Amino acid sequence: MSIVSITQVNVLDNPTHFANPYQFEITFECIAPLTADLEWKIIYVGSADSNAHDQVLESIMVGPIPVGVNKFVFQADAPKPELIPHNDIVGVTVILITCSYQDKEFVRIGYYVNNDYLEQELRENPPEQIAYEKLFRSILAERPRVTRFPINWDNPSIEEQPPLQTEEQVQEIEAAQKAQLMESGEWEDMEA
Repeated sequence: MSIVSITQVNVLDNPTHFANPYQFEITFECIAPLTADLEWKIIYVGSADSNAHDQVLESIMVGPIPVGVNKFVFQADAPKPELIPHNDIVGVTVILITCSYQDKEFVRIGYYVNNDYLEQELRENPPEQIAYEKLFRSILAERPRVTRFPINWDNPSIEEQPPLQTEEQVQEIEAAQKAQLMESGEWEDMEA
């Protein structure tokens, strides 16, 4: 049983310009005292082909954590475009929020992100050089993917059980869901 449960995540400032900071209002409940802080990360998935292009946009320690309901706004700068493969900047990717206790990740929340131009002309005929000043992002906030990992809260260095899903399985599932979402046309129109 998890001592910390995320009860709500609100995506703020969405949709917005590509270069604007990511902002999430996170509400979580703690049901027992913790001896250490929680580590939260925001990770931008730069390419579906390899995690070598992932960027940790922000990493913070939050604590001490009181028992009860807690809330904070987690903000991170936009990813550095020069670290993203050129062909992966425009299109669909993923933003992850992770939380760890004593270096053991126990929850991961993933959101699809669509980076695209608002202007129809640029969408139909994208420029060779990406026009970052005209590039916007939209996070599919209504459909997060939550993965929980069991940890031993008393002694996190001891693994109780293997993770519910391996990192490789999570990446395979996310890639398949991304492809399915694009094919089905369910992706939100950024102009709406």
